[in-house]
Amino acid sequence: MDEGGRRSLGERERGILALERRGFAGPGAKERAIREELGLVPVRYYQLLNALLDDPRALREDPVTVNRLRRVRDARRAER
Repeated sequence: MDEGGRRSLGERERGILALERRGFAGPGAKERAIREELGLVPVRYYQLLNALLDDPRALREDPVTVNRLRRVRDARRAER
């Protein structure tokens, strides 16, 4: 719980946001980090990330990263 009595993000959710703050050099580096650091397959990681972008707790935890990723997501949806 946070100061306002609301549930805070879990360790896995914080790990996902932390991974998204990093830059990755070379092809496959991010997918390798997803598997090794979070123990997730990339498909599941991106499912969780997408849900996390709509979670108000994530926005409170890391507004810069969440808003950046929301903009990217929205731009990709607009291209379709």
